[in-house]
Parts: sequence; C-alpha cells; structure tokens
Amino acid sequence: MDEEIKNFVKVWILAILSLCYCYYISAKIPRGLLRLLSILPVVYLFIILPFSLSSPNLWGTTAFFLVWLGNFKLLLFSFDQGPLSPPPSKLFHFISIACLPIKVKEDPPSKSPQALTKTITTKNLPYPKSTLDPPRVRVPKPILYGVKLLALVLIYHLYNHRKNLPKNVLLIIYCLNIYLQLELVLALCATPAKAFLGFELEPQFNEPYLTTSLQDFWGRRWNLMVTRILHPAVYDPIRHISTDIVGPRWAALPAVVSAFAVSDLMHEAIYYYLANVHPTWEVTWFFVLHGICVAIEVAVKKIMGESWHLSPVVSGPVTVAFVAVTGFWLFFPQIVRNGIDEKAIREGTMFVDFVKGSLNQITLGIFAQ
Repeated sequence: MDEEIKNFVKVWILAILSLCYCYYISAKIPRGLLRLLSILPVVYLFIILPFSLSSPNLWGTTAFFLVWLGNFKLLLFSFDQGPLSPPPSKLFHFISIACLPIKVKEDPPSKSPQALTKTITTKNLPYPKSTLDPPRVRVPKPILYGVKLLALVLIYHLYNHRKNLPKNVLLIIYCLNIYLQLELVLALCATPAKAFLGFELEPQFNEPYLTTSLQDFWGRRWNLMVTRILHPAVYDPIRHISTDIVGPRWAALPAVVSAFAVSDLMHEAIYYYLANVHPTWEVTWFFVLHGICVAIEVAVKKIMGESWHLSPVVSGPVTVAFVAVTGFWLFFPQIVRNGIDEKAIREGTMFVDFVKGSLNQITLGIFAQ
C-alpha cells in the first residue's frame, strides 16, 4: 500500500506540472486548432497516468478526475469554452478547477423576480431537466448528513458479515456506499473550500432517491459534475447542429442521445482502467437504453405538454426501480465478474479499521495524561 501511495503522489505531481504548462503556455496561444494541438499531449498524458495505479479507489478516482473531468475541461478550454475560460488569475485556481469538481463562488447579478423565474424555468442541462420539484419540507443539512454518516458506518459494519449476505443484497449495499461516501466526502471538503479559497464544490448528487422521472434523475439529481461537463461539450453543439436538420422542437432528442453515448464511452473507459480487461459493452447498452428512454420521455412531454405527468408517488418508485433493475442487469455484471467490488470493499474496510485504531490510540493517549 505504501508503494501505491507513492505512485498516487507521482501521478498527481505529473498532472499538476502538466496543468502548469497549460496555464503558462497553452493559455497564451490563440483559441482554436493551435491551442488544441498544444493541449493534446496533456490529454494523452492524463489518459495513461491512471495505469500507474492498482487500487480500485485511487485508480477510479484519478481516472474520473483526470481522464473525464480534466480532459473535457481542457478540450473546452481550447476553444475558450467551459469553466476554465477565461483563465483564472491564479495558477492554483486553474489547477483546482481543471481536475476537481470545483467552481469559483460568484455573486450573481441582481435580477427582477420575473427574470429570476425565467432563468430557473428555462435553464437547460445536458440531460434536459424535468419540471421543478413541488414544494416540500426540507430536512436541515446537518441532520441529513448525520443520518447519512450513520448509514455509512452501518454499511462498513455489514461488510464484516458480507460472506453471509446474498450477492444482490451486497451489491445494493455497495451502491449505497458509493453514493454516501461521495456525498459526505464532497460535503466535508466544501467547508474549507468555501472558507479559505472562495470555492464551492459542485454537488455530486441531489437526493436521487426523490427523483420523479428518468429525465429528472439524470438531469438534476445524479452525477451532476458530469452533467455540467456534457452540457457545453456535447449537448449544446449537437442541439445546435440538429436544429438545422430536425428543427428546434425536436433538436433536444439527438442531443440527449449523444450525451448518453459519450457518457457510456467514458464509463467503458473507467471500467477498463479498473478491470484492465477488454469491454463487454454491457455498460454501453445500459446508457443507450437510458438515453433512448429519456429521449422518449422528452418527446412525450413535448407532444402532451408539461402539464401532463404521472403523480410523483407513482413515477418516483417506478423510476428508481427501473434504474435499479437495469443497473443489476447491465451496469454491475462487469464489476462483479472482475472482482472490483470485493477489492473496493477490502480497501474501504482496511481504511475504516485504520481510522478506528488511530482514534483508539489518541483516546488512550489523552486519558493516559
């Protein structure tokens, strides 16, 4: 594990040095083809860097941040698009925004109530969003995070008995682990980011268990960092091109399918990093299926009107069930077949045991004094 940590540090040192080159050299080149050519070596380096790692958690996280977020942001930066344009005044800000789920905190300009309402109701997302959530009572964030932390602790306790659990139950627990761990870690990082750097971490999730439709799930609740990247990189260009072909009314449909197509290719790449085996394309079919279903949902709403919709009491559980069933059918077999879940669980359990041991030593040291 010590050797893996050293490799992890080396990978990120190389990534940071590459981003310094982009900040000091590529940013001075006029946008367009020449800047793109200057950035392509960095894109290639980001693609191969994760192969230096073997830990599923470190490997998967690095591949996601560099190969997906970092490369997409740099490609957009080549044409003065995306979160890196215009370049931040400070190098540290540029590096942070380039490879992490971070955005600079900005004070929005004051707007009239009418303009604000228009902004909220017309803003597009790469997977187009559904109607706004109905008013509901919100649980205070500290209480919500406390409940989720307790749930995560319970999950790690259940891992000690995983040999006695059915495989499907263990997969459900593993999915909850990923969701809770990501949300809690990002929430924990948000506090110093806001206090010292003036940054806000982009939320990874927005209570996906409260979804009301597939469009709502993918557009407004799940993996929102990816959604914000796919919007300028894929959805907007395809929608602009499709407008001249199928007209503005239906241009969103090929844009939605294209966004899902790019997403499935990136997921296949992440799986290849994790398992180091040739893809079996089950993940591709998962996203193709969901892309077509979301496009059908968008089309039905355009034909029937936004006023027509199922009750959230019905559509919510149906959506969650559809995502779960298709996930077990197409998304997770590759993880289970290659033992990625077992490796990740072992690493997580080892980390929890290390934290427990450290806390016990600290407690004994305090009482010994």
